[in-house]
Amino acid sequence: MSLARNVDLLRHLPRMDGLRLPDFGASADASSPLQEVTGFGDNPGNLRMFAFVPAQLQKPRALVVVLHGCGQTAAGYDLGAGWSTLARHYGFALAMPEQQRINNGNTCFNWFNSEDTARDGGEAQSIREMVAYMVQTHRIDPRRIYITGLSAGGGMTSVMLATYPEVFSAGAIIAGLPYGIASNLREALDGMFHSPARPERELGDFVRRASNHRGPWPKVSVWHGSADRTVNPGNANEIVKQWLDLHDLPMTPMAETNVDGYPRQAWWNKDGETLVESYAITGMAHGTPLGLADNDQRYGVEGAFLIEAGISSSYHIAKFFGLTGWIPDAAKKKAEPKSPKPALTSAPHLARSIRAAVADERAEPKREHSRGFDLGQVITRALTAAGLMK
Repeated sequence: MSLARNVDLLRHLPRMDGLRLPDFGASADASSPLQEVTGFGDNPGNLRMFAFVPAQLQKPRALVVVLHGCGQTAAGYDLGAGWSTLARHYGFALAMPEQQRINNGNTCFNWFNSEDTARDGGEAQSIREMVAYMVQTHRIDPRRIYITGLSAGGGMTSVMLATYPEVFSAGAIIAGLPYGIASNLREALDGMFHSPARPERELGDFVRRASNHRGPWPKVSVWHGSADRTVNPGNANEIVKQWLDLHDLPMTPMAETNVDGYPRQAWWNKDGETLVESYAITGMAHGTPLGLADNDQRYGVEGAFLIEAGISSSYHIAKFFGLTGWIPDAAKKKAEPKSPKPALTSAPHLARSIRAAVADERAEPKREHSRGFDLGQVITRALTAAGLMK
């Protein structure tokens, strides 16, 4: 790159004290439900491992791997994004790798370092070993393993989905970058600030060359703030293109809807299963979006790179993974007598019920259409579920 472009890259770097970011959320460690795991297996990436396994686990047992962003710890990001609270509510296990300053001065996962982004080596192998440990120790169903991450953790999520696609059923990338666009710091900065557009086939080939796997490929959920000045929002489109190519899906969205006020695009297969989705959080800066979930719960705590936006990304990601349908003591609840329908005077409650019912409706039909779902039918079903229609 030219000198002028290098200067432009440096101008956009976040201000750092001694070239190090502060430990955002580090104070959460003392009260965190996460437990450190040592001796989990080979650790060529020299990462720390933290885990949380609630008392009750849904069956088959599921695991979510969560990767923090730069300047964060596993416990700090867990507190902010609310993953252990979600895990306790819905009965799934967590594995949360943590970067060390000896590996990266800003505690970023090295998503751009060729030694850490290839299969069977570096940080990628360390995370894979953590997954294997959780599967063996807690009898996790190998078909129910998922991964998500923010920023550099989002970039590392792309790495894990590309290098070990047979391990993960789905992944969610928040303010991250596609796999294969960088093999050194200079290329990483270029991708972060400029997000040069690449042909979808080239992006897909980056992943195909990462392993001998040829499908089926993991499902992917992509989240990005439109006002992100740290990681160019164009990276969201590049990630989507990468996975649409792998799934052999068209570039044109099959559905465009609004969820909690934000645009969501979706693509699905012939069976109606969503394989790729993308949320654009309009006006939001770099971070993980927080808000009230469809179940009226709030997961996470606002902080650095953890932004109140009126939408709970952690909840919607868990829902995309298929983890929010489980209710503990379901058999006992079935035996309890049904409560009477609320009176029409309970307008706020009914409005919330309608909203939840609409949110639970599948936006995707069982067959492919460009804009195929019937909004009128969705609203009718929602009103019926809320007890306002027969």
